[in-house]
Amino acid sequence: MEPLAEGRIETPLGPMVALADDDRLYLLEFADRAVLQSQIRRLVRLTGRQHRPGDSPVFDRLSKELEEYFGGRRRTFSVPLAMPGTAFQRSVWEQLLAIPPGRTSTYGEIARHLGKPQATRAVGKANGDNRLTILVPCHRLVGQNGSLTGYGGGLWRKRFLLEHESKPR
Repeated sequence: MEPLAEGRIETPLGPMVALADDDRLYLLEFADRAVLQSQIRRLVRLTGRQHRPGDSPVFDRLSKELEEYFGGRRRTFSVPLAMPGTAFQRSVWEQLLAIPPGRTSTYGEIARHLGKPQATRAVGKANGDNRLTILVPCHRLVGQNGSLTGYGGGLWRKRFLLEHESKPR
């Protein structure tokens, strides 16, 4: 099986690491995130695909869309995503994709929407296992009281993203 291409993308929030094949993006994560290597190892296990430095047509599209996003000209992304994971994880990630830019939700609201009101911690875990930062907007989840909690890229990035998305377009 062809290895995933690994590339770096510069953003206003720092460099990011991306893994993709010719068709879909598998990972987008901040390069300084402590769990980056474990996320990559987990992805290799899930897909059976290794990774190597390289290029992908997906990277060009991703770079353009991120530039438009940070420039205030894009609110949603169209880069094709690969989201291998458990059925529960994928259901949480689909819920994250449904949160509109400029809005937030809570872990409890996602759990209730999935029909599992007691699964707040499991939603938090699935949120933390998201390998597609910014594109699958895990930054849009906040604590029950609206506080900024639990963002692996750092709360300063979460605050930046939420403020950026709340600006009028």
